[in-house]
Amino acid sequence: MRKCFKMRKYISVFRYKVVHLPMKFECSHIFMNKILYAFAVIAAFTSCASSYHVQGSSSVSALDGNMLYLKAVKGGEVKNIDSCDVVHGEFHFAGLLDTVRMANLFMDDESIMPIVLEEGEITIKIDDAMQSVGGTPLNDSLYKFIDKHNQLSNRMNELSHRQSQMLLDGIDEDVINQKLSVEAAQIAQEEDALVTKFIVDNFDNVLGPGVFMMITSQYRYPILTPQIEDIMSKATRKFKEDSYVKDYYKTAQENEARMNGLEEVAEPQPRPSVPDTLATPQLSAPLTNVPQQ
Repeated sequence: MRKCFKMRKYISVFRYKVVHLPMKFECSHIFMNKILYAFAVIAAFTSCASSYHVQGSSSVSALDGNMLYLKAVKGGEVKNIDSCDVVHGEFHFAGLLDTVRMANLFMDDESIMPIVLEEGEITIKIDDAMQSVGGTPLNDSLYKFIDKHNQLSNRMNELSHRQSQMLLDGIDEDVINQKLSVEAAQIAQEEDALVTKFIVDNFDNVLGPGVFMMITSQYRYPILTPQIEDIMSKATRKFKEDSYVKDYYKTAQENEARMNGLEEVAEPQPRPSVPDTLATPQLSAPLTNVPQQ
């Protein structure tokens, strides 16, 4: 009991002495606490911020010694997010990330390939035969899709080579066209199914709206194709509220009403703005590009 009393007495004396510190020292102490608190807040925000890290390698001589850029659409404008030099076939990007977003890798004004900027270690490999991005979930998913799509594009391109060879072999042109048109329709159907499934599976992340922009940017005016109607009939609220998707679908419905005579006939409204420097290749073409000398 005596020990407890002595301890309480010691604590009370300690408190008394702290309370009666000299004013100058007390003010300095308060000021230091404020500084430490400010640093703690900054550190907390910094630790919560996401960051991206992109490590790239290239065996394409046209890239070596050139500047590469990461560009994305922000507020309807194309903006440079990051840039770096290609040195001995190696390049690197890194920075803070306010949100996961689709971007494109550029050399000057020439688009090379799409990339998802997300948290994690992203790897880019570029050579004459293939271009790929991986290491993070959305990029892995995007390039599995692109690989399958490129296989369909190659099959479609092969039809024209076969047509030329069949003509050289003396086969009747009508017979050739009849045979190859059936195969072309089959490939187009497979492409339609591939693209639709990918968008539907990614309604609620950046890949869904990104690929939707790809399939609609090929049209001069927004139109409602069976594929687009099918996608929108299944769409989630988040997908429908994407700024590009929302503007495109609204304008397409207005154009459809004009063409059906439900509104005054007028020039169809153009599709929502997609900056030319970020124009995506049509899905009948490869979705990546290797700059040439």
